[in-house]
Amino acid sequence: MQLLCWWSGREELWAPFVETVGRLKPAPPPVLALAARTFPDPARTGVAALPRLDEVREVLRRTPDPAVLVRGAIATAYLDRVGELRDRLWELVRLGRDGSGQVRRHLGALTHLCMEDFLTGEWEEAQELADEGAALCDAGYPFFAWYFQYNQVLLHGARGETEAGDALAERMVRWGTRRGVGTAAAFAHQARTLVCLGGGDYEAAYRHATALTPAGSVAPYVAHALWGAYDLVEAAVRTGRDTKAAAHVRALRELGITRLSDRYAMLVSGAAGLCAPDEEAVAHFEHALSVPGADRWVFESARIRLALGERLRRTGAKGPAREPLMAALDAFSRLGAAPWAERARKELRAAGQATRPQTTPSLLTPQELEIAHLAASGLSNKQIGERLHLSHRTVGAHLYKMYPKLGITTRAALRDALTALDGGA
Repeated sequence: MQLLCWWSGREELWAPFVETVGRLKPAPPPVLALAARTFPDPARTGVAALPRLDEVREVLRRTPDPAVLVRGAIATAYLDRVGELRDRLWELVRLGRDGSGQVRRHLGALTHLCMEDFLTGEWEEAQELADEGAALCDAGYPFFAWYFQYNQVLLHGARGETEAGDALAERMVRWGTRRGVGTAAAFAHQARTLVCLGGGDYEAAYRHATALTPAGSVAPYVAHALWGAYDLVEAAVRTGRDTKAAAHVRALRELGITRLSDRYAMLVSGAAGLCAPDEEAVAHFEHALSVPGADRWVFESARIRLALGERLRRTGAKGPAREPLMAALDAFSRLGAAPWAERARKELRAAGQATRPQTTPSLLTPQELEIAHLAASGLSNKQIGERLHLSHRTVGAHLYKMYPKLGITTRAALRDALTALDGGA
């Protein structure tokens, strides 16, 4: 019942679920009780459920039941605690791969591991798990494909693959709309906001962000609005809607979102910095980056460092701007987040720091170097994948991650870049 309400994306369907859980005698099991407060509308009921978290952790540590583990991931997803279940979820993936586990549990574990990998900067693994999930869906579970398409759109957006991200997100919206799966459309809007930010289309980014939730409020029973909050504020600021941006930060603070997790605390402080006047902004950014575990959220903390460096540079503090900008550039380059890496390079140049494409052999892993040479020789992604036992999507992800490291933007430039590497070596 909970998942049916979730998939629908319709607020009115949640009332019977909440009422039913409230009438259960005896009280519902700990994982269900937590999920009932943290999954439908975490912005309003998640904080009150936090005292239940330790009990649920103990249940999840001991349970041998795969269904309970997946439900535990559902219950803790919007509390940013899925990482605590990572090893247990990987057990389900391994069971699924060797044929001794249930496909539904395999898919459930992949779904949560994909999203956790994106947030923590494990993008190569996120790509591989998304490919694995998509293949399982193609083999007989088509309904769940949108979960993995969502992760792919996020990766497209972060890497600057605007056309591919737009097309796949639009496909998700059409599929979800035709079938009444409102949450698929909501996920697509949140991911497409990132695509538009990466492509520099801030007006479109604001349009997609506010399709998820209006600026200045968190829509009821739209849990994913929390994940799009920083993006909405950035899009609002970059389109001159400073009042809307500030209203959204106020709404997040009034709801107590910062208490749900350290990640939300970091993002809300970072968002406050985006829309604050110059004399206040730096303190907000620095507070965001001082949150415990901020560096665990690699891409998001790098975006806040970039915003800090931009603000310092614009206010004339060019010297202090260089440190956060260099840290942001390093993180974006390692991730393969090409548009953000280019923004950091431009800001560094404006701050008086010379930059150049990073073209030392050590920046490519042995596998990346092998893929690069095969691609430069004329092999397609599919042919490379067959030779290295990888999916063609994973090969493509490796290539796009290599491009900013090599200072190139197209496959055609690979041969010259590799020749330069050999010469440098």
